[in-house]
Amino acid sequence: MNKTHFLLLLLSFVFFSCIEEKRTNALATLDKMNSVSVIIDDQLWNGEVGDTLRNKFASPVLGLQEEEPLFILNQYPIKLLDGFLTKSRNIIIVKKESKSKFTITENEYTKPQIIAHVSGENVQEILDTIQAKYEIISKKIRDSEILELQKEIHASAAKTNDINEKYKIKISVSNKYKTVLKSKNFLWLKKEITGGNLSLLAYQLPINRLKDSTNVVNSIIKIRDSIGRKYIHGSRNRTIMITETAFTPYLTKFMFGEKNAYEVKGTWDLQNDFMSGPFVNYAIIDKENNRILVLEGFCYAPSKGKRDLMLEIESIIKTIQF
Repeated sequence: MNKTHFLLLLLSFVFFSCIEEKRTNALATLDKMNSVSVIIDDQLWNGEVGDTLRNKFASPVLGLQEEEPLFILNQYPIKLLDGFLTKSRNIIIVKKESKSKFTITENEYTKPQIIAHVSGENVQEILDTIQAKYEIISKKIRDSEILELQKEIHASAAKTNDINEKYKIKISVSNKYKTVLKSKNFLWLKKEITGGNLSLLAYQLPINRLKDSTNVVNSIIKIRDSIGRKYIHGSRNRTIMITETAFTPYLTKFMFGEKNAYEVKGTWDLQNDFMSGPFVNYAIIDKENNRILVLEGFCYAPSKGKRDLMLEIESIIKTIQF
């Protein structure tokens, strides 16, 4: 074989290897967002183990008016593991084996991919492992979904946006979000979607506004209701955005890098109107700038599921850098 033939053969090998890698990665990204392939034999799936998996990983998402599962679970028997299922983005493998085991691996067969391996000698061992580790698995999968969304967001982000310029931060926002209201201390960006819209709000407060740490959630709700009263109105008279009182908001302490923050999830309502939807609010304690920076997202999409829409908003907010 002369050098020319060898070079052509080498280039062909590299070319087709790249094609195959791209095809493999594309297969993983074809999975629906927040979907999980559960590889488990029917006997376990149709019994207590399957019930526990559904109760944990398909439990309702917090902060939504209608129930939507945390993840969409698709069950397949163990014998299919060696086939196309290895290209799934999120996989939970549950087996009866001679010893109890739990591991989480990344990019084992394709990229991006999260695989959780759960095994036990009997049903009770498997149940104990699921009970002990389901929060770790859920967080790992959800963080991976956010990371993939953020890659898309970065790719479509405008070079600059009003939030960055006004509040001296870095946050990636798709160029589909347009500024609809801008005042001295308030900013509202909106993205139109089929049958509704997504919104991003940004404003800042004096750092002492959340001094009462014993009742943070009520303080944040009062603040957001005052913002809604001042800036967010419907097309009809006396229609203002308020926090829906029928659903108790969920409060979680959060960290943005080294900055403490409070995450509040709940539902909003347009007073004297029929519009409503979910929101997520982050009140970030920015001591260096002597302020509380508030970033909030909410959606209005009456004919759509809200889980994935709210995950998009959350993914945008979590690109923030100070």
